[in-house]
Amino acid sequence: MRAKNIVFLTGAGISASSPGMQTFRYKDGLWNEHPVMEVCSPQALERDPRRVLDFYNTLRRKVHSIKPNPAHVALTKLQQDYPGQVSIITQNVDPLHEQSGSDVIHMHGELLKACCPISQEPIDWQGDIRLDEDLCDCCATPQQLRPWITFFEEMPKFMNQIEQLLANADLFVAIGTSGKVYPAAGFVYAAKSYGAHCIEVNLEPGDLCEEFHESRQGDATILVPELVEQLLGESEA
Repeated sequence: MRAKNIVFLTGAGISASSPGMQTFRYKDGLWNEHPVMEVCSPQALERDPRRVLDFYNTLRRKVHSIKPNPAHVALTKLQQDYPGQVSIITQNVDPLHEQSGSDVIHMHGELLKACCPISQEPIDWQGDIRLDEDLCDCCATPQQLRPWITFFEEMPKFMNQIEQLLANADLFVAIGTSGKVYPAAGFVYAAKSYGAHCIEVNLEPGDLCEEFHESRQGDATILVPELVEQLLGESEA
C-alpha cells in the first residue's frame, strides 16, 4: 500500500560520496583529528572561542565547493513528484539537500548560519565568524556570534516538529546514519511505535539495524535513487 507520509532521516552517509566531503564519524573523520569536546561543546566555546570558531570557519570555507550527489537529487525528485507528504530530517550541517532543491529540517543546525548565543536566532552566514568583531544586533549588549550548530550536550533543533512527523509517518527511512547519536538514533523506535514501516539504507549495518523491517546495504548514491524509483512506481500502481 502506498505510504501517505514518508519521513527520511539522513546522516553522514548520504553526503560522504560528494567529492571533498569529510564527515565527522567515519574512520578518517573530523573527530579523529579534533577531540569532539574541544570544538563542539558549550564548554569549549566558553574556554577557547577562537579554536571553536576557527574549526567551523575552516569547514564553512570547504563546503562552498562541495556539490550534491545523486542521493540528494533523488530525494528532491521524490519530494517534488510523490503524491503524499515527504519530509526530510537531517543530522548533517552541510547545505547539500538545499542545493539539490529539497525542503529539509536541520536538527543539528547549519554550517552556513550563525546565531546569537542568547536568542539563538539564526542568520545566513557565508564567510568566517570573527572573534570580537561579528556581533549580534538583537541584544542590548551585542553578543559574539557563534555557529548555528547543535553542540554536544545541547538540545537538537525542531524536536516538537520532528516528533509530530514521526507520529504521522507510514514509512520511515534512515539513510547513512550510524545509530550512535541520540535522539536521532531513537527515531526508529518512535516510528515503529506508531506503526510505520522502517527501512535502513547504509553502507554497512548500523548499530540499530535489527530494529528496522528492512536493511539495504551499499552506496547511498545507488540505493537511494533505486528506492525513490520504487516508491514513485508504487505511487502510480
